[in-house]
Amino acid sequence: MPDISLIDPGQHGLDSARQDEALKLAARIPALIVMAHEIAASVMHGVHGRRRPGTGESFWQFRPYSSGESASRIDWRRSARDQMLYVREREWEAAHTILLWVDRSPSMHFVSSLARQSKVDRALVLGLAAADLLVASGERIGLIGLTRPQATRRIIERLADAWIKEERTPGYRAAEMPEAFPLPRGAQALLIGDFLCDPEELGTVIDSLAAQGARGHLLMIADPVEETFPFKGHLELVDVDSPARFRVGHAEHFAQDYQTRLAAHREAIARIASRRGWSLLLHRTDRPASEALLALRMRLEAGTMMRI
Repeated sequence: MPDISLIDPGQHGLDSARQDEALKLAARIPALIVMAHEIAASVMHGVHGRRRPGTGESFWQFRPYSSGESASRIDWRRSARDQMLYVREREWEAAHTILLWVDRSPSMHFVSSLARQSKVDRALVLGLAAADLLVASGERIGLIGLTRPQATRRIIERLADAWIKEERTPGYRAAEMPEAFPLPRGAQALLIGDFLCDPEELGTVIDSLAAQGARGHLLMIADPVEETFPFKGHLELVDVDSPARFRVGHAEHFAQDYQTRLAAHREAIARIASRRGWSLLLHRTDRPASEALLALRMRLEAGTMMRI
């Protein structure tokens, strides 16, 4: 049997570590803003608004006039070119609201030598870049519990500033999940994190948001080491969300059990998301951020289409 012992390093050391991580994160935000702008720009190609008929000012297309429609809708200049009557349709411009939450709890600060960046940095970059894309499409974006929904060209800087202010709040501790928060009618929620939490607790959060009529999306961030468990020999495992530490002998014997449990954990979260009609996307930090952003954009756009 492997030798396993539990060590309690004390709450003071844990609080000090959290404060240190918060200060480091605030210092990295400017670089993450630049990265978010670059990734959003790389995915921006091909984004042309919603391209759906409705009330707005941007021209979309001409279509033949249908009997029974108001004559005021006829575009007489275009109709004069042919022997047909045409109606000028404008692009649908009613903005949707998306509320964003990014997990900045201690487990998100993990980064292995196989990853391109830490989970928290990747999550923040993807959240900011997604906000930039959505605002470019005419949507309103806000942070759950922090900012009101807005559609400003400087959305990346506004959201980053809100996070920095929260990090500097005395006594602030990042939570693993968002707290219950009233959402605007018909809003969508985008939650980004590693979701290494109790699936039932996450289900309670999703149920609370869904009960307000919100559809949503989960973007699960994972470090490649968390999936492969490539450890051997004697190992000390540290739970960064609590004072617990475990010393393990012959770590390679745990690999299969670990991967089985991880798969079961993710399946439980997938079932909870599916139950409420939410989408779930997995992204590893050894992959380009643009891959996740492109897939996320498609899911968010599909969500707004379903609201019409």
